[in-house]
Amino acid sequence: MSEQYAMEKEEIFSKVMRAGRRTYFFDVRATKAGDYYLTITESKKFTNDDGSYHYKKHKIYLYKEDFSEFQENVNEMIQYIIDEKGEEVISERHQKDYKREEADAEPKQTTSAEQPSTSDFTDIDFEDI
Repeated sequence: MSEQYAMEKEEIFSKVMRAGRRTYFFDVRATKAGDYYLTITESKKFTNDDGSYHYKKHKIYLYKEDFSEFQENVNEMIQYIIDEKGEEVISERHQKDYKREEADAEPKQTTSAEQPSTSDFTDIDFEDI
């Protein structure tokens, strides 16, 4: 495969979305057969104690046969969040004057049945593929 072809393959179509310490990259790429797929990469900047920094990246590969169902699920999740919590951002990181409402209330007691077990989770290492 020529270097020219590799460059064209990587530059089909891209968009970047900056969001605080995170940057999202949306890249259209081509399969060996010439069909297109989407990669979504989250890159997050971390600062070390000595002032140096590094980035952690997580990547999703999304193929055309999954577009419709993926889009439906993302739209459903977004709508659920908006319906439940509205569009206003309510967090300490985004609003300097944010105060937790439950800070004045007594802490909620949870039962062991309400707390997820560590066996309910799977450790996954999302390194670049």
